[in-house]
Amino acid sequence: MSGKKGIVIVCNLDTRGEDIAFVRQLIADRGHQPILLDFSMEEPPPFPGDIRTEEVAARGGLPIEVVREKYRSDRDTATDNQIRGAAAIVDDLLREGRVHGIIGIGGGTATLVSTSIMKRLPFGMPKVMASPMAAHPAYIEQYVGTRDITMHHTVLDIVKMNPLLRAQIVNAVGAICGMVEMTQGTDIRFDKPCVAVSSFGFGEMAVQAALGMLEEAGFTPIVCHAQGKGDRAMEEMIRDGAFHGVLDLCIGGIMEHLFKGNRDPGPDRLMAAVETGIPMVLAPCGLDILSYGGRADMLEKTKDRPQYVQDRLRVQVRTTAEELLQAADVIAERLNRASGPWTFLVPLKGWSSLDREGRPIYDPVADAAFVARLKERLNEPGRVRSVDLHLYTPEFARVAVDAFVQLYRRAGTPAPALA
Repeated sequence: MSGKKGIVIVCNLDTRGEDIAFVRQLIADRGHQPILLDFSMEEPPPFPGDIRTEEVAARGGLPIEVVREKYRSDRDTATDNQIRGAAAIVDDLLREGRVHGIIGIGGGTATLVSTSIMKRLPFGMPKVMASPMAAHPAYIEQYVGTRDITMHHTVLDIVKMNPLLRAQIVNAVGAICGMVEMTQGTDIRFDKPCVAVSSFGFGEMAVQAALGMLEEAGFTPIVCHAQGKGDRAMEEMIRDGAFHGVLDLCIGGIMEHLFKGNRDPGPDRLMAAVETGIPMVLAPCGLDILSYGGRADMLEKTKDRPQYVQDRLRVQVRTTAEELLQAADVIAERLNRASGPWTFLVPLKGWSSLDREGRPIYDPVADAAFVARLKERLNEPGRVRSVDLHLYTPEFARVAVDAFVQLYRRAGTPAPALA
């Protein structure tokens, strides 16, 4: 253990005082400094936090009396006030160097408040949310989004200590203490330009080969899993200035968003690189399929198409020429707005490990329709390059990396500032 670390405990003491007192003692016994931040909205707490709910309320803009009144009649307003106040206070603690990790303990409201605060904290800072809501499918996207928050599913509600709940709380506290003791912190430094690389299983061979090639060329590649959350996080990190270029081989998220697939990254795919002007090399991996696993309605709707079944949760359905034309229109519209250099590589022998001659997903006619429409709609169709290779090969990776290096050097992209 490397010294005492400050750990913020976000909680509502008015309903969970006994359980939180146990959490605070566990952290102190481990040799760290617990900082109890109480955002109680319903009743006065049984004992005060290190940061009192009155202070949280005032920092959010409302007196605690108004928060308690709003809690009964306009709960959203009360909750938003406490989130705003607590987040501002934690920001202050962070600037003062007093916080090295954060843990939230509680039910639905505590999870919303705690994770809203955590989302504001820097990448790499330990963040743990212990909650029976941690696996709730309707809410987990709102709690975590694209941030590095660890969700600990307590199964049981955080109400009234008992042997089963005690075991879960001990595990959660062990997680946050272990994290703050071992963390590298948020001062993450790079001595080479960082390149985002989109990846998923059906393009993995090309991606894996490209990583070593990028390193040999003097870059640090950062792989972003293009399963919806990872590519959305990549877009956010590009906007934050984390990357100096992108090797975007797996852009299937465009298709997933248009046709409500399981890997939907949202409506802004490609736009971060387009708007920031970093060099990008693109390829169509993932545009050839839609992910509809576990979706009986969509699988029934597309039952006449070729499908690849990995397991009951992962079923890939071949995209049609008509869908690809719509994707081409969207991609062209976005690339036409690009402020930096880009190249779109089209592998003529297939776009993914599923898209090969002799396999059901293979549809060169639909693929060709996409390419023709893309060129038709682009202001600079010459930036689309056909490559007589299959995407799922090291040879295609070589072409993609060489194209990226050429763009990067031509653009004169500056070396990264050390974080």
